[in-house]
Parts: sequence; structure tokens; C-alpha cells
Amino acid sequence: MTPFNGFTPDENTIPVPASLFTELLPEISHPAELKVTLYALWFFQQHTNRNACLRLQDMQADTRFFTGMGATTQEAQRNILEGLERAFIRSTLLRVLPAEQPQTEAYYFLNSPRGRTAILALQRGEWTPSFEVAEIPRLDVERPNIFTLYEKNIGPLTPMIAETLTEAEQTYPREWIEDAIRVSVENNKRSWRYVEAILRSRLEKGNHEKDRSSDTESGRKYIGGKFSDFIKH
Repeated sequence: MTPFNGFTPDENTIPVPASLFTELLPEISHPAELKVTLYALWFFQQHTNRNACLRLQDMQADTRFFTGMGATTQEAQRNILEGLERAFIRSTLLRVLPAEQPQTEAYYFLNSPRGRTAILALQRGEWTPSFEVAEIPRLDVERPNIFTLYEKNIGPLTPMIAETLTEAEQTYPREWIEDAIRVSVENNKRSWRYVEAILRSRLEKGNHEKDRSSDTESGRKYIGGKFSDFIKH
């Protein structure tokens, strides 16, 4: 089991209906149903199309979610299908099955005003589901913010460090910060002073291109000169 690093102050939040806790949580006992329900809530919150629907294929294509549903591909698919079926029976999710299609091709909607309106429009022929890959949310394409990067690679997040990171985001491009953290890890210099020295050096030199020739030499050149007094080798 991979330890959870904790929630961060600047983390994105997803609105969750209170009825999930007051009505559904006490009743749901199967882990697959709970996971599918939580994923559906997240999916529809993230989707840009108000008439979006959720399919088995969408869950299979989301690598991070799919691999967490079973030790094998077959087990993961079985668990997702069971979770979808249980959520449908409970009426948490509503299902529309296109004509002459197997159940694996069903469209799922949240049992909410938005979901019910989308189903009605679909049945009336007022819209057809769009499955543009670029529009479909994925857990595995979300980039971690610098708070998460710092905690995973440098150390614990304190209020002072959080403030420093916020200021850094306003000063340096995100790609610079991510690259500086990567260099610090690869050179085993896990400290914010080291990361900041890289960023300051890059800013002062006006180097807008990543130096990929030698990560080790890159780390050394960043900490040379006046910054070397602040960094323990």
C-alpha cells in the first residue's frame, strides 16, 4: 500500500451531494459500487459537456481508475460492471441502452436533474452523445500541483513552505519549478533552497530552454557562484 501524503491547501475540490453521506454511504456495502459511484460524481463534475454520459469504455480508458479496480484486466472489468449494475439497481445511476446493443455499450447518467434532462433530450432525439477523447476527463492526465510535487519529492508541507511555493508559482513558469524539483531529486539534493537556487539562476541567465545534456552537470552549474553558500553538498 502506498501511503497517502495528505490533502494540500491549494488542492482542487469536487462538490459532492450531501445525500451521498446521509443516504448512500450507510447503504453501500460493496467496494466496487462505492468506487464507481464516487468516480461517476467526479466524472460528471469534470466533463465540459452538460449532456455527457459515462460508459464502460470511459472507465477502461482511464488507466489510473481501471488499474485500481482489479489485479487483472478481467477482474477490473468485472468489478466495474458489477459496480455499475449495483449503482443502477440502487438508482444512483440511470442507464440508457442503445437499440440492439449489449449492456457493455450502455450510457450512464447521474440520477440528478442534469442527468434526467440529458436522458429526456436523448430520447427525444435532440442530441447525440459525443465521445471526443479530448473532452473526456481522465484521472491519469491531471498534473499534480507544486504542493503535491514538493511533498512527494522534497519533504513535509508547512504553512511557511506553502506560502513560499505560492510565491514561486507567481514568479516562475510551472515547467521550471517541475524541472528544478526533478533535478534536485536526481542529484539527491532534496531541499527548497536547492530548487530555488536553480530557479533563480535560470531566471538571471535568461535560460528559457531546458538543458537536457547532463542532469548531474546541470545541477552543479545551477548551484555555482553566489548560491553555493546556501546549499549543503
